[in-house]
Amino acid sequence: MNRFICVHGHFYQPPRENPWLEAIEQQDEAYPYHDWNARIAAECYAPNAASRILNDRDEIVRIVNNYAQISFNFGPTLLAWMQVHSADIYQAVLRADAESRERFSGHGNAIAQAYNHMILPLANARDRRTQIVWGIRDFCARFGRDPEGLWLPETAVDLASLELLAEHGIRFTILAQHQAGRIRPLAGGDWVDVSGARIDPTRAYLQRLPSGRSIAIFFYDGPASRAVAFEGLLRNGAAFAGRLLDLFDDSRDAAQLVHIATDGETYGHHHRHGDMALAYALRHIELSGQARLTNYGEFLERYPPDMEVDILENTSWSCSHGVERWRSDCGCHTGGDAGWNQAWRGPLREALDWLRDTVAPLYEKAAAEITDDPWAARDGYIDVVLDRDPTVIDRFFARYARWPLDRPHAMRLLKLLELQRHAMLMYTSCGWFFNDVSGIETVQVIRYAGRVVQLADELFDIDLEPEFLDRLERAHSNRPEEGNARRIYEKSVRPAMVDLLDVGAHYAAASLFEPYEPRQRIYCYVVTQRAAEFREAGDARLFLGRARIVSEITWESDDVTFAVLHMGNHNLNGGIRRYQGDESFESVLRDFREAFSRADLATVIRLLDRHFGSSTFSLKSLFRDEQRRVLDRILDATVREAGAVYREVFEHHAPLMRFLLDLGLPLPAPFRMAADFTLNGELRRVLESEEIDLAEARTLLSEAKAFEVALDQRGLAFALSETLVRLAERLRRDPSAYAALEQLVDASELATSLPFEVDLWKTRNIFYGLRENVYPGVRARAQAGDPEARHWVDAFHRLGRHLAVAVESDA
Repeated sequence: MNRFICVHGHFYQPPRENPWLEAIEQQDEAYPYHDWNARIAAECYAPNAASRILNDRDEIVRIVNNYAQISFNFGPTLLAWMQVHSADIYQAVLRADAESRERFSGHGNAIAQAYNHMILPLANARDRRTQIVWGIRDFCARFGRDPEGLWLPETAVDLASLELLAEHGIRFTILAQHQAGRIRPLAGGDWVDVSGARIDPTRAYLQRLPSGRSIAIFFYDGPASRAVAFEGLLRNGAAFAGRLLDLFDDSRDAAQLVHIATDGETYGHHHRHGDMALAYALRHIELSGQARLTNYGEFLERYPPDMEVDILENTSWSCSHGVERWRSDCGCHTGGDAGWNQAWRGPLREALDWLRDTVAPLYEKAAAEITDDPWAARDGYIDVVLDRDPTVIDRFFARYARWPLDRPHAMRLLKLLELQRHAMLMYTSCGWFFNDVSGIETVQVIRYAGRVVQLADELFDIDLEPEFLDRLERAHSNRPEEGNARRIYEKSVRPAMVDLLDVGAHYAAASLFEPYEPRQRIYCYVVTQRAAEFREAGDARLFLGRARIVSEITWESDDVTFAVLHMGNHNLNGGIRRYQGDESFESVLRDFREAFSRADLATVIRLLDRHFGSSTFSLKSLFRDEQRRVLDRILDATVREAGAVYREVFEHHAPLMRFLLDLGLPLPAPFRMAADFTLNGELRRVLESEEIDLAEARTLLSEAKAFEVALDQRGLAFALSETLVRLAERLRRDPSAYAALEQLVDASELATSLPFEVDLWKTRNIFYGLRENVYPGVRARAQAGDPEARHWVDAFHRLGRHLAVAVESDA
């Protein structure tokens, strides 16, 4: 067999973490999920780890891990998020690479990626090197092997980047056909112009480099890749397979590699059920015997290049103007209103370049006082980024520091390196890719720049913000209300900046609503309670205390004293300052105790001003996720009270509402609101119940239809999906629990009858596992005459029908 097929998926999301908290805060646009990473993981990364293959009755007959069958790369920052928040998917990705090494002659499907998706031809030499070093080391730490290939962000390429890949042992990379300039045989001969995407994509090529090194390059099939990504080819798995098989040239005897490359999110996020089309196509290809699946490493070993290529420098796969999409108004965009432009790209990059180049010599000089080679230390800092355990950091210091560091010098070196980390994160490519400087991706890179500004101020006692803002002001938004990047910084970046006092304020305020442990981790900080005193007087509550706050990132720390008064609802006032000694602390305690014991809240508030001055805070000081949780608790009683009113209106006036609808008359707005609120709320309550009352659910749905209620489809579907998973997990833990099986049957029957689709992905995975591991044994007992086993088998078959999973594995 000399016909091979390889599908490559570039799985990537930009880093979305708050630079001060090292965590992604809630993103409302991703509802019902917490954030976009979580949503895309559910729509794409998870389905590809357990993709379905259907029979002709649209029943699931096989569940496969697509990652074990395709070439792929994951962005390192995405994998870091996934390791913590979607560990099951993360482990499935690692397992897939291990399985692929067994299948493909020792060559794994996974390849590396430059660290945070910086456009390398636009980077300076130091950043380019660190991005590649970090990407490789991140890969090694996760996959337990050296990468053979490396994905260049946006496939943006120049010879300097390829030199670094080759220098670090990378054997190949993947480019678009239009990035090839000319080719000739390795043995010599005339060059042939293949510009304009005319290069044959079915073989590997060798790029000779000025240093004398070389690197192999695969040029993916452009038309087929576009058909997958943009032209609807994933609507049919058989058509997808046929398109790939049709690309072989029957007149050639030499080995041919048909390969495509797209964003991995194509398979599920951009195209719903795209993962299933991929799984079906790959299985169809294998069963047809017309080609063999492979990956780039295996093909390269078997069929090394016999042609050399000269690439076209400063080109990319997603910009017909080269790399202009990330520095100029080239015309490439993703939409927007008529008349919009991307003239903001140039001024934004120029502002960031100025910031980078201003702090670089300051970093170099300061770090050189602690380490012999500041830039080598930055390259090595990826080990700390990967694992911030103190023993790892100590090993890092032992390797790069000139002497055993005391805590102040250790803290200074860590802050210097964090400055450099954020000075690279601010170049994440998505900051320039989309339509406007006010987009969330662009705001995110400006936030990273804000962290650089803050660290520079702390490290070098230099205020770079005024000049940086002057430069940002030149980047104008297409949205008049946003103004320019300066206003965006002032509105969205400066208020988000956090210091240790802010962490202390959050700790003090949140403690009134959800008591913390004596030693509590809050995002990337550890707060240790030194003293605490809670007092209550009617609805008012007072929290006085002292705590030590330590950053896990920079090791900076501080002791703080605080007082916070909650007078009910959202009325919260607090103050915080650095700890000023026992005598001062005792004075604070005495003053507040005395005033609060008299229930003199006005004096308590005046004491906040006297003892804490301008360092006061309110509920607005809470970090966003905790703020939401606290406000939910505060609002709970109020919402329940309002809900009771809505329910009373609905129940009392339901006959009149039905009469109006029978006459074809519209419901008055208060009636419609009462119906919407009541029926959506009741449906959510039923769907979240451990034992779902099918009759009640159907009655509520019938009423919702009669009263033309706008159902909260996403919220209700999410609630039922979570309930189904809980029930399925209970059955997995105890398959003999017949009651749990019946409850799951009832809930899944309801899910299939709703006027909206419910995500059954996790439930089907659990069912499939039970089918493979539990069902055969129970079926054998049923066939032997066990009546309980027969009942279980009957219920299991009903569950399979509701979930559209074939129960007999040979179906």
